[in-house]
Parts: sequence; structure tokens; C-alpha cells
Amino acid sequence: MTASPRERAGGEILADSLLALGGDLIFCLPGESFLGFLAAAYDRRDRLRIVTCRQEGAAAYMAEAAGKLTGRPGLCYVTRGPGACNAAIGVHTAFQDSTPLVLMIGQVKRGLRGREAYQEVDFVRMFSPLAKHVEEIGSAERIPEVIARAFALAQSGRPGPVVLSIPQDVLEERATAADPSPIAIAEAHPAPDAVARLEDLLAVAERPLAIVGGGDWNDEATRRLAAFAERWKLPVAVSFRRQDLIDNRSPVYAGELGTTLDPKLGGRIREADLILAVGARLGEVDTQGYTLLEAPHPHQTLIHVQPSADELGRVYAPTLGIAASPGAFASAVARSSPPKPPRWSAWTATLTAEAAASRRPGPCPGTLDLGRIVADLADSLPDEAIICLGAGNYTGWVQRYYQFRLYGTQLGPINGSMGYGVPAALAAALLHPTRLVVGFAGDGCFMMAAQELSTAIQQGLKPIILVIDNGMYGTIRAHQERSYPGRTIATDLVNPDFVRLAEAHGAWAARVERTEDFGPAFAAARASGRLAVLALRLAPEALSTRATLPTSRGETR
Repeated sequence: MTASPRERAGGEILADSLLALGGDLIFCLPGESFLGFLAAAYDRRDRLRIVTCRQEGAAAYMAEAAGKLTGRPGLCYVTRGPGACNAAIGVHTAFQDSTPLVLMIGQVKRGLRGREAYQEVDFVRMFSPLAKHVEEIGSAERIPEVIARAFALAQSGRPGPVVLSIPQDVLEERATAADPSPIAIAEAHPAPDAVARLEDLLAVAERPLAIVGGGDWNDEATRRLAAFAERWKLPVAVSFRRQDLIDNRSPVYAGELGTTLDPKLGGRIREADLILAVGARLGEVDTQGYTLLEAPHPHQTLIHVQPSADELGRVYAPTLGIAASPGAFASAVARSSPPKPPRWSAWTATLTAEAAASRRPGPCPGTLDLGRIVADLADSLPDEAIICLGAGNYTGWVQRYYQFRLYGTQLGPINGSMGYGVPAALAAALLHPTRLVVGFAGDGCFMMAAQELSTAIQQGLKPIILVIDNGMYGTIRAHQERSYPGRTIATDLVNPDFVRLAEAHGAWAARVERTEDFGPAFAAARASGRLAVLALRLAPEALSTRATLPTSRGETR
């Protein structure tokens, strides 16, 4: 403990415990179940920033995005019952995205538990499948212990969410307790013989390919891994929505997996004789339904590096499993020596050339070419610009055509959760007020979080939000057109006037219907010095970067 025990109310103990652990930013939607904490936060408002959101799901998204950007637990506080149910979407996102998050939930008083009191839910049962750990704090004196444990668990091994249920009267009772000290996070390191074995397996490979992904990365780890891959001339593909783990201009960058997978890259993964997976879990999306690598025994030699030993062998039986954090692994291989020259140089050149060709936009139906717009943004935006995405087919244009150069510049939900882009953009703008933040949202995605424009105005945040309006839930429409051509239902949308909606919130806004009008509109948005929204009208026929409505129906032009 860092200080002598002292008597305080539980809400004060909680606020001081969070501050002692570096938790000075909390996203919330207030509730009567944690008024004791809010009273304590008021007295500490010079050190503890509370960001009031308009919906608990958005608050949890913002906290998750903060966890991605900082590597420390994002913090969210919501009320019991409906508030917790809304926030569950952020917990699921943090779990599948391997993001450190601590969600605090107000709970009914201890004496009322078990009676289905007003808004009572058993949160341990509710969140157990969604979180790394769920716990209810039973007394005020144990708050520092539980908070310190929550922070450590959220960051250890494979990072993820921890959920804490805090009864209302725990915050109101007085107790004597000391503020906690941070618990040192144990970091797994590869054994020396594992690195030697990796070198031996690589040395005899002819068609190796690295796949990087997952959480628990940092700037240094990404730089060291890139240096290792470039020294070995090892082609590197990135897992779904993890393109910022390597500079996309690197001579070894081989493209992105996931929903925008280039069929040629999919073929190369099947052809590979060795896969080095670092951090990536090799989930359903990355492996195209577990077909690029066969489960449980892939035909490729598989070297799998994971920060948690529990993930090794969970789906795929690796030839060599290495329990190590990305940072520890990158540091260990930084000293490794490649064969001279690597026998796979021509293989790498082929993969990188195919990746470059895939990034060239093809024709797009309608007057607005989203591929050209994203490619132009990639050429013109500063390297440190932060790009935020929600979920939907519109994200494919960004994933395929934007070139990420620095770590920490892509925020997107691996779990495919809609409504994420706008809250993530707000969190990024709050944490990095001097950097350009661009949030992409489909029309369906945007309307799940449009209320948070009010949060941006209230907090003085100034991201640029691009709303891709095609009048439908594009991903589901694409699936319908492939499986049931001409029998679409429930995917059409009638949208509001997004410009007027944004202006009503206090944002600068404009509508863009032609490719050539985007550049001036985007420049005006930046020059406005305000929260800005550009409504981009995309033709419904432009289903994705690789399909149009006619081709999805099997029609020929």
C-alpha cells in the first residue's frame, strides 16, 4: 500500500483507489446506484475526469477504445440492470479484441440482494461468459484490494475486460483502508531454446508467412517485429483490423486478413509451408471459417506466439507454441540471424507485389468513388492520424485502401460490433487532442451512436466523422443477395438528413455526392476547427470493394 490507512466513505475509497492506479478518466452514464462515487468524484474533479455519455453502450465503447490506445484499462461506470445490459456490448468487444477494460456497475444494496429488487441482476452470472473476471465487492474496506486485482487481471496474459459489481451501500458505508499500489504485471518471455527452434524451422522453410495481430502491443514491439521481418525478408500479413501493427509501406507487408481478404493472399496462406502467428488468435474471420489453416492440425508448420499459454492449442495444435507477450517475443527475435540470402526472397516479392496491386482502387458504381477517396486520404493525412471504424461493408474500403503507418492509428472492433466508430473517435480525440481523428460510420452504424455528437460538443472534441450513406444495412444486404437473390427484406433504411442532424447538435456539416467534391469538403471540415460531419452518399449498387449488387445476384453486365 502506498499510504497509511484512513477512514473514508466507500465512494471516496473507490475514487482514491482508481487515482492511485492511474485511473483518472472514466466514461459513464450516471445512476442513483453510484451517487456515493459521484459525490467523491466531485471533490476530486481537478484530478478525476468524468465523461458523461448519452448511452451506456457508447460509454463502454469509449472506454474500450481508450484501453486500445493506452494499453491500460479503460474505465467505465454504469448503473444496474438496464445500464449494465447496454454496456455489455463494450465488454464483449473488449473480450474478443483483447483490450484491457474495467467496467464498474452500480448494484442494489446488499440487504436487498436475492429478492429481484428494482433493476437487480446477478452480474457474476450475466458477465461470466463475456469477461476475464467478474466480482462483486462485498465491503468498503476491500475496495482497494479488488480494484488493484481488476487492473492487474485486465492487463495480464491476454488482456481483456474485468467487471465489478459494487452495491450502493458499499459506497455509502465508512471504512478504514489504504490506497492500493499497482500490482506488477508478469510478462511471459520465450525460452531461449524456443527462439533457437524457431530459427531452425524458418531456416528450412521455402514459403513462410507471418501473421500478426491480437492485443498487448506497443510502439517498441511493433518496431522490433518489423525490423525482424525486414531483416529476414519475411512477408507479414495483419489480422482483422490490426493493420497498424506494421507500416503498410514496409517492403514485407503482404496485406490484411478478415472481411477484405484478397483471394490471392488467401491462396498464398494455403500454399505457405510455415506460418508464424504472433499475437493473433487465428480466429474464424482471419482464417475464413478455419479453412486457410485446417483445425486442429494445419498442413503448414505453425509457430504460434501468444501472451497466454491457455490460447496455445485451443484451436490449432502448433508445431511450436511460444508463451510470450508480443513485446518480449519481438525483443527476443531482434537478435536472431537470418540465412543469407533467405531462400524465400522471390516468394516475399510476389506477396508484397500482390498486396500493392490489391490496394489500387477499381471502378465503383455511382458518382462517389469511396475507394479513390480513401486512397487520397491515405496519401494526404499525417502518419499519426487516428482512423476509427464501426462495422459494416463500408469499412472494407478503409481496410483495403488506407495505408496505416504507425501503431495506435486504427480503432475498429474485431468482434464486428456496430456503432463503435463514433464513440471510438471521441475517445481518441479526448486522449490525443492535437492529432487528427477521422471516424467512419455507415448510415446504420452512425444511427446507433449519433446521440454521442452531443457528448463531443459537451467535451469540446473535434473529430471529423464521415457517414457513408447507402440507405441500407450493407453487409446483411450483401449476404441476402448472395444467398437469396432478389429476395431482400428488412435491410432498407429511411435515414434522416444527416447534415441537419449534425448541425442541430452543433457540428459543422456538409453533404458530398461526387468524388471530386470530397477534397474541398474535407478541407473545409478541417478548417472549421469544430466537430465536423460529412455525409457521403454511396450508390446502393456499391456493396463492397469486390462486389456490386448485380454481381452479388449472379448477374452479368
